[in-house]
Amino acid sequence: MSKQTADRGDALVRAGAIVFAVGALATLVTFVPLFFDLTRLPSAAYWICMLMPLGFLLSLAGLLTSARAERRRARG
Repeated sequence: MSKQTADRGDALVRAGAIVFAVGALATLVTFVPLFFDLTRLPSAAYWICMLMPLGFLLSLAGLLTSARAERRRARG
């Protein structure tokens, strides 16, 4: 059972890294028009940038889940 929890934590870290990367890429894309004096992107592009902190939180939750599973495994 604890192995399953550790796997869930690893999956959260991987998913968080992917979501963070998508958010970081969106952030870079939204800054390009500001530097080159192009037309602004639609508001949806700026909302996609919010995936970066969401990915960070997912990864953090995965790390905490894995740490708790390791601690339980060491105790038992």
